[in-house]
Amino acid sequence: MSGEPSSHGLARRLGSFDATMLVMGGIIGSGIFVNPAEVARHVDTPGLIIGVWLLGGVIAMAGALVYAELADRRPYVGGQYAYLRDAFGPKPAFLYGWSLLLVIQSGGMAAVAITFARYFGELTALALPENVVAVAVLLLLMAINCLGVRAGGTVQSGLMMLKIAAIAFLVLAGWWFAPANPDYVAPPPSTSSAGMVAAFGAAMTPVMFSYGGWQTASFVAAEMRDPRRDLVRALLWGVAGVVILYTAVAFVCVYALGPSGLGNSAAPAADVMRLALGSKGATLIALGIAISALGFLSQGMLTAPRVYFAMAEDKLFFRKIAEVSAATRVPVMAILLQGAASIAIALSGTYGQILSYVTSVDFIFFGLTGVALFVFRRRDPEGGGFRAPGHPFITGFFVLACMLIVIATVASNPRNSLIGFAILAAGIPACLYWQRKGRPTP
Repeated sequence: MSGEPSSHGLARRLGSFDATMLVMGGIIGSGIFVNPAEVARHVDTPGLIIGVWLLGGVIAMAGALVYAELADRRPYVGGQYAYLRDAFGPKPAFLYGWSLLLVIQSGGMAAVAITFARYFGELTALALPENVVAVAVLLLLMAINCLGVRAGGTVQSGLMMLKIAAIAFLVLAGWWFAPANPDYVAPPPSTSSAGMVAAFGAAMTPVMFSYGGWQTASFVAAEMRDPRRDLVRALLWGVAGVVILYTAVAFVCVYALGPSGLGNSAAPAADVMRLALGSKGATLIALGIAISALGFLSQGMLTAPRVYFAMAEDKLFFRKIAEVSAATRVPVMAILLQGAASIAIALSGTYGQILSYVTSVDFIFFGLTGVALFVFRRRDPEGGGFRAPGHPFITGFFVLACMLIVIATVASNPRNSLIGFAILAAGIPACLYWQRKGRPTP
């Protein structure tokens, strides 16, 4: 029944459209407006640049199929946290939540809040310190999400629609009004096959960072009216929509700037719009990036706190974090924790370093979650309404792709990856502490 509390005291107030917007909003941040240039610095022909984005889309769609079956089998609060817990036990699940709070989610939100602040300053000409604007917007989104999941979902869906409009405008304006770059059709690369494979692998890191985030919608499964139906549909349609948008952006950037121009661009989306519509175009895309950043922050503030809530319910975190407001039916303390962690990182200025730790750690858990489907299939071969097509091959492909992305990320950024692994390892004694603390007294 719409609005009926779940078994956790949370209210089921999100529908299929909200879920789809959450999937897309968790993936699309401000990175797509910049990362095509990062890709072009590794691979330098139009076919390879667009091909990297297409391959990333194939991996993301494979992941969506895997997560869709997991969502059907385990429509629980915390989503990916619950999949890992039920498949492998509390320790891997705790380490995922630990990494989410200290590295993956909070670091990403801090960086995107600073990005929003920069574009906000450019658009308004207000001479406000970036960290003040970043903190203010995080506090605003904390307040909105504390009002209830319906309030947070409505704001998130509205911002996501504006994001889609901004990306569509970039693609259409670039295609219709920007002149085709002479280097749009480039000769095949002359590098060796081994060198090309290494370059392609390095290019996959920013691509998969851009595609990451579809799993966050699963965190609020307990607040969806029909999670088995709505989350499955949202994962499939949402990821497919993002693949189309991302590939179109990559294409129009190569079309307007050429491979070399794209690789040398610090702000490819702005450069495309400047070619298409002049200075007004650059201002419009700056507005689109600001909206996109705000939408990503809204989505993160809505979804990630549910993981910490689930951890606390499992007695693996502070009990206060598992409290639900009687008035709004949301985990207010968990929302405040997420906001406080993001604000602390934004004020510390370490968000740039933390972001560089994210990909290797994040894709370890992506791959482990793919393995969880093998575990559930073995335990209950006939269970689940939705069954991922192509299993075990599609699931195996997804797990293997995640492993290769981790290897490629470590190879290209060994120091930052090791720091990320060190933060992950620091969660082991923390987990043991909470397990002892939560153990009943004889």
